Formats: sequence, C-alpha cells, structure tokens
Amino acid sequence: MLIRGATAVALAAASLTVASATNAQLVSHKDLSLATALAIATGAAEHCKAQKFTVSITVVGREAQILVQLRGDGSPPHTIENSYRRAYTALTYRKPTVDVEKEVRADPLDPLVHLTLVMPAQGGLPIKVNGDTIGAVAVSGSPAGQTDQGCAQAGLDKVADQLK
Repeated sequence: MLIRGATAVALAAASLTVASATNAQLVSHKDLSLATALAIATGAAEHCKAQKFTVSITVVGREAQILVQLRGDGSPPHTIENSYRRAYTALTYRKPTVDVEKEVRADPLDPLVHLTLVMPAQGGLPIKVNGDTIGAVAVSGSPAGQTDQGCAQAGLDKVADQLK
C-alpha cells in the first residue's frame, strides 16, 4: 500500500515537471553592450584625466563579468583590482558602494562583507535601466572615494540617454 502511494506521488510529480517544462519561457532582460560599457569607461577616464587623476576603471555586466577594464598611465597596480571589487560590490548590493560602506560601518557583522570580492569603499555605482541593475562601474586611484565616484558618475552621465 505504501509503495502504491509513493508511486502515485512520483507520477504526479513527474507530470507536473513535464507540464511546467512545456510552459517554460526564456528570461528576457537588457544587457550592457560593449560599446556602451566602453563609453562609460572612457567617460570616467576622461573626467579623471581632466582633474589629473591616474585611475583604473572597471565596467561589469549583470553577471559581474568584466566588460571593460582600463588602467590609466601611471595608475598604481592595486587600482585595477580595487576598481573591479568596487564594481562587483555595487552590482551585488545594487547600490552605490558609499551606501554599502555606511551600512558596514553601522553593522560590521554584515555577512556579505566577508565575501572575497566585496569592497565597501566609495567609488562604485550600479548601472540601472528602469530599476533593473544591469551592471556596475567603479573607479579607483584618485585622492578620495568621493572623486572616484564622481568619475564613475561622469561615465554614466555620458550614456544616460542609452540607459532609459
């Protein structure tokens, strides 16, 4: 009797799986193009260069994959990794890294901060389209996080019309 009940449950589960598979749909979303990512990175680089800052810039896509990474002439070696980690953090938290930094200062036990790539330091911004985070941009190497963030924002401003 118990075997028949288990068999009936298994058959019901199998039929649900088949039914859901036939109704399955592909996920549709916007992604950053290489051209847009490059425009963001160069916009950020130009803004920093105009202020005589030697920086590195990273633009990542929605899966944290590097789309564009630039290292300015004379930029210290650590800035390339820092810019990636800030972009990763902005993407992961879906908010500017300055906000993440404030949250971590308020709650140092935040478990996400212990992830290898999370860097709660100002300079990273999420890239959003209609509230959907499709990537992030981050800068490292200027004299302060505020100026890093300003350069990242300049990159986003350069393509604002494309992010609507």
